[in-house]
Amino acid sequence: MVCGGFACSKNALCALNVVYMTDVINASWRVMSNKTQHELERSFDCCGLFNLTTLHQQDYAFCAASCRKWKTCQLCGEKFLKHSDEALKILGGVGLFFSFTEILGVWLAMRFRNQKDPRANPSAFL
Repeated sequence: MVCGGFACSKNALCALNVVYMTDVINASWRVMSNKTQHELERSFDCCGLFNLTTLHQQDYAFCAASCRKWKTCQLCGEKFLKHSDEALKILGGVGLFFSFTEILGVWLAMRFRNQKDPRANPSAFL
């Protein structure tokens, strides 16, 4: 998919971001040890990652989450995506706050940098 200029919409970029995050989560899940996977399943109260492979049934069979008793477990991948989306929104807000603060500092510096000192001798050469 090639995007040029303003042809890319926000929705296309967001969908690309979800695909990228899904790939990152899949890659990290494969690298994790079983102990780490079970600990994440317990802490997030979910089973399996995504229902994309045949490993989903195997992940669900060895799931240690408490939601398995009621058979209402969500997939961990969905919970990870939701959690990472919330964290990225918060980080984006913090980044915008500091960028606007920096812009305000630059404006103030440019506004007040060439002011004359009222205590200086007015007949002196600048």
